[in-house]
Amino acid sequence: ASPCTLTVRHTMATSMQRPMMKSSLPRPAMAKVMGRRALVVKAAKDKTIVIGLAADSGCGKSTFMRRMTGIFGGTPKPPMGGNPDSNTLISDMTTVICLDDYHCMDRFGRKDAGVTALAPEAQNFELMYQQVKALKEGKPVDKPIYNHVSGLLDSPETIQSPPILVIEGLHPFYDSRVAALLDFKIYLDISDDIKFAWKVQRDMAERGHSLDSIKKSIEARKPDFDAYIDPQKMDADFIIQVLPTQLVPDTEGKYLRVRLIQKENSKLYDPVYLFDEGSSITWIPCGRKLTCSFPGIKMAYGPDTWNGQEVSVLEMDGQFDKLEELIYVESHMSNTSAKFYGEITQQMLKNSGFPGSNNGTGLFQTIVGLKVREVYERILKKELTTA
Repeated sequence: ASPCTLTVRHTMATSMQRPMMKSSLPRPAMAKVMGRRALVVKAAKDKTIVIGLAADSGCGKSTFMRRMTGIFGGTPKPPMGGNPDSNTLISDMTTVICLDDYHCMDRFGRKDAGVTALAPEAQNFELMYQQVKALKEGKPVDKPIYNHVSGLLDSPETIQSPPILVIEGLHPFYDSRVAALLDFKIYLDISDDIKFAWKVQRDMAERGHSLDSIKKSIEARKPDFDAYIDPQKMDADFIIQVLPTQLVPDTEGKYLRVRLIQKENSKLYDPVYLFDEGSSITWIPCGRKLTCSFPGIKMAYGPDTWNGQEVSVLEMDGQFDKLEELIYVESHMSNTSAKFYGEITQQMLKNSGFPGSNNGTGLFQTIVGLKVREVYERILKKELTTA
């Protein structure tokens, strides 16, 4: 038997129902920008919506999670009184689970076996499926923890079923059983040049890795990424694609061209469009109403095909100078799922310290977060109110 098979036998949580913990509703907060209104959310108790976010390591999943969960209220925190190295984040309505916790080999075991963290044989898909299924059914689970600091597998932690469960990591759509449990799928598609710059910044600053070790890690992972991670984007409902700018020559990845690829014909959301739905549009918004320094901003929108599927693509190349002026761009977009005029700008200003807040990554992450709210409302047939 493989190490993963053995892990299933020893760590699978029981399916016995446990008492659910009561959670208080978030208090309305004073909004500081347009509309001066804040979202008040009321969690449904009877159904868990499951969101999948797929991306390679170092592609901005953590930042995206903070933007998205913030829309539903509260500050995401690890389980209270638990392992300080837990990867789980819990807020008022959401629980975010990192799928690295379903590695069936620790860092040293993978090295001995000659496999990367991306390889299917290094994952415990059976346990992943059983526990996501249990959480979707309203049952608590005892989930393992992969310790990113030590590289070891720590003791399990108990996770209660939330209104919204987000599973993020390398393989959320890889196993067909897990993919079938997902209500909405998101993929972060980062070009190789941009990915390298981001991974260096994160792994050197936060995890103490050397530049040489990062380069070797990327080279060793690339074949498995191409084989097992990248193909998952075919199944995504929304893809945020990050590319080098086309406005100016830029070898350092300082400026970004970001595309939001949205599958058409879904019953759970309406794709965002710019000016006129279904038309092909290029727009340079810089002028009297939007401050633009070098290299400026270029927006685009239009229908397209993605691997044989009908999609709409919204694009932004360049960056904002003044985030408060984003409301001018927001006012020309439709089907954003915003609850009130200026909500996108409000969210961007609230999270202005996050990476990507002055370019299309932050803008489109915020929009996708609002789409998650739209999916939640349509499935439950219940609108979250604003005050």
